[in-house]
Amino acid sequence: MPYISEAAQAKGMRRMFAQVASNYDRINRAISLGQDQAWRQFACRLAQPKAGGLILDIATGTADMATILAQRGTRVVGLDLCSDMLELGRAKVQKAGLEARTTFLLGDALNLPFPDDTFDAAITSFALRNMGKLSLLFAEVRRVLRPGGRLVSLELAPPQQGLTSMAHRFYLSRVVPVIGSWLGGPKGAYAYLPRSIINFHTPEAIKGIMVGVGLRQVAGYRLGLGAAMVHVALKQPS
Repeated sequence: MPYISEAAQAKGMRRMFAQVASNYDRINRAISLGQDQAWRQFACRLAQPKAGGLILDIATGTADMATILAQRGTRVVGLDLCSDMLELGRAKVQKAGLEARTTFLLGDALNLPFPDDTFDAAITSFALRNMGKLSLLFAEVRRVLRPGGRLVSLELAPPQQGLTSMAHRFYLSRVVPVIGSWLGGPKGAYAYLPRSIINFHTPEAIKGIMVGVGLRQVAGYRLGLGAAMVHVALKQPS
């Protein structure tokens, strides 16, 4: 397999998400069978947003998660590498009247532009599969979390073993690309999506990576009959 640099991967991701930005929300609703917002609400509760707190939303995209968090009274910094997505996110929070609680930055999740011990929590939603190196991401998140801060990660999960595995795999590989095409998504992007899920780390492997960078008390929650997974991890106080 040819070597692909992290810079080249980031450039490819940026190009792909710019192509899907205008249809991103409705395609997400369709391929998750309308469950993605409920999953986000669950992940948001685990982040424990508080009035006056500060949460980092990594790969904020069109700011669905940032909007939910800001509605709960906390301050949110949304980071993304795609300017097209950020423009849609800014418009969304402005429409909701939440711009005073939200800040958006163009930046790389693998090289977070923040000092150590900055955030009460960090959250990602459907972003891990698009990151070049999870150990680097989690190490960066641990660095910018305050002692006692928590990381919450919502991600689609690869098919499990058992009776539902074949149906899950068929849905991802056969149905999802068709839904994306019907709703205006470019063919390449929604061929990439099922591959990125099927070939992704297991939830157990993700937990191991989190522990490996020094995050502790890692817990996992399966959602949607195992179609999605939420991990929660803490930065232990010194």
